[in-house]
Amino acid sequence: MKKERLVGARLPVELVKELETIETVEQTDRSTTVRKLLARAIRDWKLDYHAHRYAQARRSLARSARDAGVSIWEMTDYLRSHKIAVQYDEEDLAHDIHRLLGKASG
Repeated sequence: MKKERLVGARLPVELVKELETIETVEQTDRSTTVRKLLARAIRDWKLDYHAHRYAQARRSLARSARDAGVSIWEMTDYLRSHKIAVQYDEEDLAHDIHRLLGKASG
């Protein structure tokens, strides 16, 4: 099975000019430039989407981070930089302490 697929898209002339500028500066071909930019855009979208799902109390911080493909620390930084409140209460703290103490003694 192929690990890559061809994707075509019609782009406005202005966007193509911006791509050409990036290609020139980074000395890359069109495919490499588009793949790099698309990967960054998808990562940003996933962070935003899963951060907002977390903010709506639909999932945990750990699950949001996992689903976004980042560490808990990266997700926490993202939440802080986008002024999304971290939802962590006494019950969460007690659970984490219990888990940490259980791992330390076991």
